[in-house]
Amino acid sequence: MDIIVAILNGFVKNILTKPAFFIGFLVLIGYLFDGKKWYEALAGFIKATVGYMILMVGSGGLVSRFRPILTGLKERFEISATVIDPYFGQNAVTEGMEQMGRSFSQVMVLLLVAFIINIILVRLKNITKMRAVFTTGHVQMQQAATAFWLIIFCFPKLGQTPILIIMAVLLGLYWAVGSNLTVEDTQKLTDGAGFCIAHQQMFGIRLACFLSDKLFAKHKDESKNLDDIELPGFLSIFNENMVATAILMTLFFGTIQLVLGKEYLVNQQALMMEDNFFFYIIESSFSFAVNLAILQLGVRTFVGELTASFDGIQSKLLPGALPGIDCAAVFGFGSSNAVTIGFMLGALGQFLAIGLLFLMKSPTLIIAGFVPLFFDNAVIGVYANDRGGYKAALLMPFMSGLIQVFGSAFIASYSGLAHFGGYLGMFDWATVWPAITILLNNIQYVGLAIAIVLLVAIPQIQYKKNKDAYFLIVEDYEKYKEKINK
Repeated sequence: MDIIVAILNGFVKNILTKPAFFIGFLVLIGYLFDGKKWYEALAGFIKATVGYMILMVGSGGLVSRFRPILTGLKERFEISATVIDPYFGQNAVTEGMEQMGRSFSQVMVLLLVAFIINIILVRLKNITKMRAVFTTGHVQMQQAATAFWLIIFCFPKLGQTPILIIMAVLLGLYWAVGSNLTVEDTQKLTDGAGFCIAHQQMFGIRLACFLSDKLFAKHKDESKNLDDIELPGFLSIFNENMVATAILMTLFFGTIQLVLGKEYLVNQQALMMEDNFFFYIIESSFSFAVNLAILQLGVRTFVGELTASFDGIQSKLLPGALPGIDCAAVFGFGSSNAVTIGFMLGALGQFLAIGLLFLMKSPTLIIAGFVPLFFDNAVIGVYANDRGGYKAALLMPFMSGLIQVFGSAFIASYSGLAHFGGYLGMFDWATVWPAITILLNNIQYVGLAIAIVLLVAIPQIQYKKNKDAYFLIVEDYEKYKEKINK
């Protein structure tokens, strides 16, 4: 028994929660099931793992460079507020659990059990209609931590085993249902690249695509794609994505850095007193474009391997399934300008909402965190632009920014996490999970039953709307397109 536990712990710590190795592991297994020679499978493993690591370098560079700049506003002006960011949220949960006398290791057990439930639900796809396996390990850990806190908040006196079962069922269902929601939208965006999204804004992606279709698709000829807009005169420099990104980030983050001041940044060891402040701002802002280019290279490197190899897993283990991966993967598809525009409009929405909270004297104030600010809103911008043109790409991320702040302020205050200074803060965790928490906290097991029934019903509704092509879009995208065109 101890050996089995050790093996499971090793799998969770070294593979499941490390998405680069997990994606590589899936590629390796997929190629072996597909009959590839061992050295071809090994090459696929290396290429997929390295590709994902490249993506993480770009993603990590974005976060590490700009998170201190945004949170510096909190420290510089001594604002007592909650930072909406997955890493701050995880730290807040860890601190809160220590005060409650609970171990963070329980979160790891929750993660593993919820992941097994996700796989079972997909294996039973003919009954559940769920087609996606959530493979983004670091996101799973953040979500398991926050879900752990929210459910303990609702059932504080429940024993360890019953509460673990409740958490695992809800989280496993959310992973399977949420990633399944993004299948059609992602296949259309990527022209059948063979993956869907497993992240923190899965319901947000579906909502943005739905609203973009309803509000703008009828006027698609009038509402041009961002890449179709040719700006005149000196504005034409913004037609080049790398130039547009560097200029807009200089204006955005340069302003924040000027507000913080050189002395503060020197104290934070971001630069030396003898360094030129102007060129520091330029360098740090331009690094946004650099990291975005690195991230897109990583996407191109591993997505092809994952798509090719997953046929083996589909045929042998999980027929009719897709891997759900990091939302940053879509930055290699659609409009490059939508990434920057989505980020900027989402930031505008967040800052407006933060200002309104301040004016309303909200008991919980919010500090913008970089991960929701960028990854939620840039991703939603890419999907919205693809479905409804530039008008959708402007409106949907702006709405997302408002929702992130107002929803997070409410649930962080309601659940007590605001006391520890952080909350996960991304779209689904400012909408779907506050709704689940309210149900569970107010009507307990009846609320739990309602939440489970609603989650189970979502893929059933999706299936009934498109029975003939529901599984075909996963199994053979070219045949799917032929069928839809006919």
